[in-house]
Parts: sequence; C-alpha cells; structure tokens
Amino acid sequence: MDIRALLDRPTADERDAVDAVLGEPASAWEGGAFSPLDGHVAYGGHATRARRHLLLPALHAVQDAVGSVSRGALGYISERLTVPPAEAYGVASFYALISTMPRAETLIHVCDDIVCMQYGAGELMAAVEHALGPPGATGQLSWAPSPCLGQCDRAPAALSHAAGRGYANHAPAAADSLSGVEFDELPIGLIRQDPSQLRLLRHIGVVDPTSLDDYIDTGGYADLRRAIDMGRESVLAALDASGLRGRGGAAFPIGLKWRGVAEARGDEKYVIANGDESEPGTFKDRILMEGDPFAVVEAMTIAGFATGAGKGFIYVRGEYPVAERRLRHAIDLAGEAGLLGDDVAGAGFGFELEVRRGAGAYICGEETALFASIEGLRGEPRQKPPFPVESGVFGKPTSINNIETLVAVLAVLEMGADAFAAIGTERSKGPKLFCISGAVSFPGLYEVPFGTSLRELITMAGGIRDGGEVGAVLVGGAAGSFVDRSNLDMQLTFEGAAEARTGLGSGAIIVFDDATDFAPVLRRIAQFFRDESCGQCVPCRIGTVRQEEALARITADRMLGGMSDERERLDDLARVMTDASICGLGQTASSAVQSAIRLRLRGAPW
Repeated sequence: MDIRALLDRPTADERDAVDAVLGEPASAWEGGAFSPLDGHVAYGGHATRARRHLLLPALHAVQDAVGSVSRGALGYISERLTVPPAEAYGVASFYALISTMPRAETLIHVCDDIVCMQYGAGELMAAVEHALGPPGATGQLSWAPSPCLGQCDRAPAALSHAAGRGYANHAPAAADSLSGVEFDELPIGLIRQDPSQLRLLRHIGVVDPTSLDDYIDTGGYADLRRAIDMGRESVLAALDASGLRGRGGAAFPIGLKWRGVAEARGDEKYVIANGDESEPGTFKDRILMEGDPFAVVEAMTIAGFATGAGKGFIYVRGEYPVAERRLRHAIDLAGEAGLLGDDVAGAGFGFELEVRRGAGAYICGEETALFASIEGLRGEPRQKPPFPVESGVFGKPTSINNIETLVAVLAVLEMGADAFAAIGTERSKGPKLFCISGAVSFPGLYEVPFGTSLRELITMAGGIRDGGEVGAVLVGGAAGSFVDRSNLDMQLTFEGAAEARTGLGSGAIIVFDDATDFAPVLRRIAQFFRDESCGQCVPCRIGTVRQEEALARITADRMLGGMSDERERLDDLARVMTDASICGLGQTASSAVQSAIRLRLRGAPW
C-alpha cells in the first residue's frame, strides 16, 4: 500500500464505519467539512492524541463494514486520530484479520493446524479449493488456510467473515455446509463428568449465558457481595491463602499480583482479562466466555474492587465472535442493573468495563504485547522491568489475568481459601481445566483436580480412538513439549510437568497415536512460530525462519531418500532463541522440536 493515504478519500460506507467508533468529527482538522485532504494535516492536540487507543477498533469497523481497509479509509482514520499514516499502516498490517488489500466479500479461514489435520482438514481444504479455486482470490467468495482457530474440541474448523455481516464459526466444518455455529451444545468433558464436582464449569449448560436474571438466580453475583463485605485486604489475604496461581502459563501467585497493583502509587489503575488464547490446542477460555460471560464480568469487577482499579478491559480473541457478542451483552445488562458504573452494587466504588477485540496475532497473548495492542500500537512485547503492576497499559499499574484464572477467583471466594487449597497438591492448588484434543475418542474440556495423571485424563477422554495406542502427547500446545508413553503417569501439576521436562502452559493436551509421522507435525509447528513472530528481536525473527527451513530441508531430503544433517543447526538455533529472545514466543519456539528430537519420535530429525 502507498502510505500517502491522506490523498485518497474514504467511501461513504468507510466514513460511516469510522464515525460510528470515533463519533462525528468535531472540527475540520478531524476530517470535518473543510477537511484538508491535500495532506496538510496539523498533527497535535492532547485530546485527539489521547484517543490513539481507538485505532484498532476503527480498523475493525472498516474491515467489518466493507471487507478490507483501503488507503482512503486508512487516511481518514489517521486524520481523525492524528496518527501518521505510516504508523497506522504499520498497525493495520500487523494483524492477520485486518486486510490492507482488496479481498473477497466473504472470506473463509480454514484451519490447517495440527489438531484439525488429524480430523480431515486436508480433505476439507481440497474440497473447498475445488469449489472456490485457489486461496486468496477476490470477488464474492474465497478462502485461505489458517492457524488454529480455537475450536479443537470439534475439529475440523473454519471461520468466515462476510463484509457487513461479521464473523461466524463453522465447527465441525464441511465444504458443502459452512454455516455459522453458535454455542449450542455442551463441551464433551461436561457430558462425561459429574456436575456436582465441577467448580469452574458449574454454570456451563445450566445458566442461560444471555440472562442476567438466570445467572443471579443460580448464585451469580453472590461472590461480588461477599468480596465487598470482606473488604479489599481480606480478599487479597484469601487469594494468598488459597495458593491460586495463574492459569495462563506463567503460574504467578494471583494474590501477590493483585496486591502489587493495590499497593502501587497513583489513582489510575487497570485490570485486564486476557481472552486472546491463540495457543494451538487451547479452547477453555472460549468456552468460559461463551457459556458463562456474567462470571467473567463479575470476576473482573471483583478484581477492580480488590486492586483499586477503576477501569477494566476484556481482550477477546478476534476469532471468537460468539464470545465477544455475549460479553458485550453481559456488560450492558450488568451496567443497567447497577453492577457496573459509578456506584457498583451501591458499595461506593466505581468500575467500568470494556471489550476489546483482537485481530489475529498470537503474540498479543503476551501481556505487554496486549497492552500495546489496546493502546493502538503494533502488538510488540516490551522489555521487563518495569513489570505490569508498576507500569502496564497506558503506563499505569495493571493486573492482567487469563479467563480461567478470573473464574477461579470466584471459586476461592465461594468455597473459602482453605477448601480451595485442599484441592490438588501442596504446590499446585485447586481445580484445573484441560483442553484435550487430537487422537482421543472424546476431545473436549475437562475439569480435574491438580494431581490427576496424564493417563487418567486420556482415559476420561475415551482413550485413543479406533483402538490405537499413544504415540506421544504434546503438553502445553505448540509452545509446549512432547512426552511419550513413559510419562503417561506424570502428575498434571506445575511440579510434575517440570519433572517431565515440559510445562502445563495454558492447559492444552494434544494426543497423537502411534501411527503418527511427526515430521509434518513439527514443520507445521515451526511454520506457526515463523508466521507469528512479531519480528521485533533478531533471535526470534531470524531463528524461527531458520528452524522452519531446516525442517523443510530434512523433509525434502527424506523424500529423495537422503538424510540431512541439520541436528546441530537446530540445536544452535534453539539455544539462541531460548536465551536471547525478548518474550516467550521466541523462548519456546523450539521446545516441541527439541523434545521430539530428544524422544526420537517417528519422523523427528534425530
């Protein structure tokens, strides 16, 4: 795109879409009647610059309305927000779901990641290509391959976007019946578990996710009242005593994090719910946001109360349209009921909540990259320190937690800290959600106590389908590590995973049978990290590319009957990326490949 964008005019539809987000222009300098479309724009004004955070919502609005962001639309957004067009283009081009080039009015994203490929995604893509032609065409209808869409429990999956109509999920997807799928059935884990034993999933399938009255009638908002009656310090003490640690991968003690924000200097503080789960094999937060949105809103309100934050953001993955819609609806109803706003529940504190939609960038699951995305910048991670509790979003003290962690806070308050801590093991306390998918008979979301073994979880999911045997299990998703049959009795705890030289990560458990050729699996994982690297730091930007190239050469040589000696190169790349990358993406991009080599999995480069 030529970034001299201010020389082009937006269409009426594009202008209306932007104005719906930013409001009508207040002056000629904001694109009003005497807008200087010759490029002579006066950049400045504190009030206008303070709205930079609306850049991504404005880009989404245009993308939703017309299917892509034209040069004229980009120029109009730049003018309204006084953002240089080059910077606006840098943000727009950063995200996979924002297109700066014309594309089909309806685009279907078909998942070709490691779970969906086990469920016929290759055949699905072949059928779609036969019907629609090669990917990337313009016109009425086209398609494109996609990384994991977070629908691994009902693979194969697709996601469609139609200009003017928005996004729709298709799962399980079939080439002749790509129709949108709402949250209309229970995750298979709930069907196979005793409902009386569930804590984190207790409302799924029981409470109407669109009804605040139904949520309150089944005990909803009792935990907020309990927190208010306890007081801030007692809530923080309860979290400390519960032993609750973050469920997003870092496993940081939640009481310590919230206390850090509560004790931080300054009156302006934020809490953020990280619902941008993009780790292949992970879908637990989607199910919580879709099936129990009021619990997410209530937990965020408690987080605001306990930390002294007056504003919260729920950052929802762009591929989760149902979750976004239900959370927005829940926030609206909570506001009307006085459960958000200037005087929450009549308790004398104010808290506002806003949904922000991601746009197809795995890296924005990293907390500081997520801050940058909310601020209207490219979603690139930041060096730490300073840590978020001191300087987070907008440079203010911020607590950021993933969705499962927030729902677990409700369980702590409902059960009591001691009862919560009694579940699990000494170092891993409470119930835990695991997303199990791949070669099992009943993929789905399962809630189990910490300390359940990997073998027990696979058995709960019906064992290996079609009578096969376990070949290997990828624990923690693409950023995790493989374990083989010798580790099936490992405890699913933070310490048990460490002993098996892996990590629980976000709770993704992807199972492969003993007939699996891991060469294409490893190459797809490497391709995923190559594509998702933000490119900010050299070790990750170059290392992920070189890793994928090495695996491609190995695959090509084997097809020709040879054997590439790339092991030393892969080892060197792994050391450099792990030691020198800025964030967890580069630091874990080689984990699955290195573990496959170590275990001598079939097809791995050993």
